[in-house]
Amino acid sequence: MATTKDVNGPLGSTEAADAERAIRRAILLYCKGIDTCDAATVMEAFHHDATADYGAVKGSAADFAEGATSKLRAYAIATKHFPSDSLITFTSTTTAEVETQVIAWHRCSNERGEYLENFAGRYWDSFECRNGDWRIAHRRLTHDWDILHMVEPAFPAGRYHPSPRK
Repeated sequence: MATTKDVNGPLGSTEAADAERAIRRAILLYCKGIDTCDAATVMEAFHHDATADYGAVKGSAADFAEGATSKLRAYAIATKHFPSDSLITFTSTTTAEVETQVIAWHRCSNERGEYLENFAGRYWDSFECRNGDWRIAHRRLTHDWDILHMVEPAFPAGRYHPSPRK
């Protein structure tokens, strides 16, 4: 059984609820930024000095945001990142460890045609609250599985308005 202390850690109920909303918003801002290829929106999820470890890519979150959005703009027609429920563990009044499962869809095209890359993994985030602002201080991505599907568009071009990208 999970007690209030298990859920809230060292925070009071109101503070924990506010922090949880801020943490979830940061995760959603990251997904919006990646999917719109907008590095500035990606960075709204991170503190300015945050670090990121995506396996083959390690370094500053700012460098990751610029590199990833540039790469996705060049090779993906569209992307969608779907974060799951996050398990948030408050480790102090200003820190939290957060595990979020994610599924990403990348619609791409090459000489063989259009395809979908599906990726499932987990974000392991260390959040810090600085001056009342909960953001990611460090992110590590781990990989659970991936698959590739060759596809054909389901709808004729122009049927819907395209989603905006940078």
